[in-house]
Amino acid sequence: MDLNLLVALDALLEEGSVQGAADRLHLTQPAMSRALARLRRATGDEILVRTGRTMTPTPRAVELREQVGDLVARARDVLSPVREVDLAALTRVFTVQGHDALVAALAPALVQALSDEAPRAAVRFLGEAPADTPGLARGQVDLEVGAGTSRGPDLRQEVVGEDRVVLVMRAGHRLSRGRLTPARLVTARHLSVSRRGHLTGAVDEALLTQGLRREVLAALPTSGAALTTVASSDAVAVVAERLCGPLISALGLTVRTLPLDLPPAPVVLAWHRRFDADPAHRWLRDHARTALVAALEG
Repeated sequence: MDLNLLVALDALLEEGSVQGAADRLHLTQPAMSRALARLRRATGDEILVRTGRTMTPTPRAVELREQVGDLVARARDVLSPVREVDLAALTRVFTVQGHDALVAALAPALVQALSDEAPRAAVRFLGEAPADTPGLARGQVDLEVGAGTSRGPDLRQEVVGEDRVVLVMRAGHRLSRGRLTPARLVTARHLSVSRRGHLTGAVDEALLTQGLRREVLAALPTSGAALTTVASSDAVAVVAERLCGPLISALGLTVRTLPLDLPPAPVVLAWHRRFDADPAHRWLRDHARTALVAALEG
């Protein structure tokens, strides 16, 4: 079935003439006449009959007028871009996955935004998986926050900022005093923060360029777990300064600048391109971006 015939039928019933319908749809009169002929064959009804100089709808056409108009209007709604969303009526459940420090920065702002603007919606926060997962591609995750590890031609990534990494230790730790050099740094026992359980990383690569190697006691999956362990031990850890700032302060930890040339850690939002024009997802991204920028600015 050619659904364009519904549009033609709607125009013919509204205008009551072939020429008027043709003008409305920017068609020639012969093209509209052919459409009317096809409609007559499809419905088994004349639709419009000539009475003098005008065209009069048949009883069947009168019955169809409201139904056809509604169908065409609904089709236009389906095919028109959606630019606004009724947040008060939104019942969607968003899923956000990411690094624990980023989730901690996002959660208060997003929960407040839901309470204030979309009280019938909800958000599910997930921690980083031990390995890369296809959650974004499969529609299981709406938004991913991390360092931009997601890959794929259908995935979007937006760098919203960056955070420098620093050395963190308990108050009174021997490395909290005096000049901190790479040689002194490797005398401490370290904790690694890795969702995959890696004991080595960028810090070790930087140390190797100077012929140094550190001792790593343990790998922890989250910054929070590492900082809690640092607070009750002589181990030290390297974490993001601003994003981990609230927990660092709460635990009374000491922060020192690393004596290594390490690049700042990027903070990235990632999502599937299917959500590019989705107004509800755009609302989620906007609030996530604002919360992360605020956290990075301190």
